[in-house]
Amino acid sequence: MINTMLTISLVLISITIVIAVLRIILGPSLPDRVLALDVIGVNLIASIAVISVLMNTKAFLEVILILGILSFIGTIAYSKYILRGVVVERKRDR
Repeated sequence: MINTMLTISLVLISITIVIAVLRIILGPSLPDRVLALDVIGVNLIASIAVISVLMNTKAFLEVILILGILSFIGTIAYSKYILRGVVVERKRDR
């Protein structure tokens, strides 16, 4: 019963990832695309967690943490790019 529910949740998470990819491709603006990338990151974390439960292992917990950190850094970088037009600001006092 639990395995069936987890498999159904993996299918639903996969559908949301496909919808987010479509939003990235068809998104009318850059903030929509950034939000879709963040949704993909969260859904990847959730799918890896479900796979970890299905396989009854703790081996993927580090992968979940690294993916969460990279997703957060990517969202911050895109937000900074949208706000200021550059990711890394360099002060030139010459």
